[in-house]
Amino acid sequence: MRPKNSPFIALKYRDFRLLWLGLLISRIGSEMQVVAVNWQIYLLTGSALSLGLIGLSRFLPIVLFSLIGGMVADMANRRVIMLLSQILMIFISLILAITTYSNQVTPLLIYFLIAGNSIASAFDTPARQSLVPSLLPKKYFMNGVSLNTIMWQTAIVLGPSMAGFIIAFSGVGMVYIINLFSFIAVIVALIMMKTKGGIEKKTAYFSLTSLKEGLIFVRRTPIIYSTMLLDFFATFFSSATVLLPIFAKDILMVGPKGLGLLYAAPAFGAVIAGSIISSFGQIRNQGKILLVSVCLYGISTLLFGISRSFYLSLLFLFLTGVGDVISSIIRNTIRQMSTPDHLRGRMVSINMLFFYGGPQLGETEAGVAAAMFGAPISVVIGGVGTILAASFMALLVPRLRNYS
Repeated sequence: MRPKNSPFIALKYRDFRLLWLGLLISRIGSEMQVVAVNWQIYLLTGSALSLGLIGLSRFLPIVLFSLIGGMVADMANRRVIMLLSQILMIFISLILAITTYSNQVTPLLIYFLIAGNSIASAFDTPARQSLVPSLLPKKYFMNGVSLNTIMWQTAIVLGPSMAGFIIAFSGVGMVYIINLFSFIAVIVALIMMKTKGGIEKKTAYFSLTSLKEGLIFVRRTPIIYSTMLLDFFATFFSSATVLLPIFAKDILMVGPKGLGLLYAAPAFGAVIAGSIISSFGQIRNQGKILLVSVCLYGISTLLFGISRSFYLSLLFLFLTGVGDVISSIIRNTIRQMSTPDHLRGRMVSINMLFFYGGPQLGETEAGVAAAMFGAPISVVIGGVGTILAASFMALLVPRLRNYS
C-alpha cells in the first residue's frame, strides 16, 4: 500500500459531499435511537432475551422486503426511493416519542416500530448504495467507501455518547425527537443534488425473472458471495453490542453514561482505522488483510467478554472497530466494483440478507445464550465462533484468501 490520495478527495465532488453530510447528521440521530431503544427495552423487561428479540425484529422485515427493495432500486429513481424512506422513518420516530412521553410504550410496540424501520431500510439501503457509484469517478470509489465508513463510524462514536447523556438527563423520549429531526438533513441533501438518480440500464419489469437475474449474478461471482458469507458468519457470532446494556448496568456498573462510551468505542477505532485507509490508493493482498481483520474482530470480542475493567473493555471494543472497518471497506469495494450498475440494487439487496442477517440473528443468538449462560460467556462464545469462521473461510475459499 502506498499513500496516493488526499484522504478527503471524494468530498470535492458536490453531490457526494451533500449526501455524505446529510447522512452523517441522520446517522448520528439513528445511532442515538439504537441506544435509546436497547436501554428502554431493558428497563421495561430486565430480560436479556428481550434484548435479543430486537435483532429478530430488525431481521425478519429484511428477509421479506430487501430483495423487493433491490429490484425497485434497479427500476425506479433512487433519489425518490430514499426520500420516501426518510419520511417513513420520521413517522416511526414520532410514534416512539409520543408513546414514550405518554407512558403508553410497550415492548411489543417497540418491536413493531423497529420492524417498520427495517422495512424502510430494505428500500433505502439498496437505493443509497447503488446511487453512490454514480456520484464519483471510479478511481476515487475506494476513497468514497472509506469516507462513508468514517462517516458511519463517526456517527456511532457521537450518537451513543450523546444518547447516554441525554437519556441520563432528559430521558429516552428526547432521543427519539432528536432522531426525528435528523432525517431532514438527508431530505435536504437529496433535494439539492444535481445527480438525477436514474439507472444506466433499467430492469424492464418487476418480476421473479428480474430477481433471478440478480441471484444468478451473485452465485456466479465467487468473490462476491464469499465476502457475503464471511460477513454473515463473523457478525452472527460477534454480536455483543445488544448485550452492552447488561454489561453497563450489571457487570461494569457504569450506568447510561458508561453505556454510551461502550457503544462509541468500536466506532472510535473504526474512524481512526478508516481515516488511515482512506489516504491509501489500491490495497494489495486484500484477501489476506480481510481475513486477518476478521480474526482481530473475533479476538477482541473474546477479550471484551473476559474483561471486568471498564477501561480495558473500552480498549477491546476499540479494537473490534479497527478489525470491522478494515474488513468492511475491502468487502464493499470488491462488491461494488465487481457489479454492473443495472444490477447493483439487487446485489446490495442480496447482501443485506447477509449484512443485516448476521448481526440481527446474532443479537437473538446472543440474547438466548446470555439468558442461558450469562452475558460474558455469550460474548466469549461469539468471539471464538468468529475466529473459527474466518479460519474455515481461509481454508475453504482459496480465491478469497489469494485475492489482491
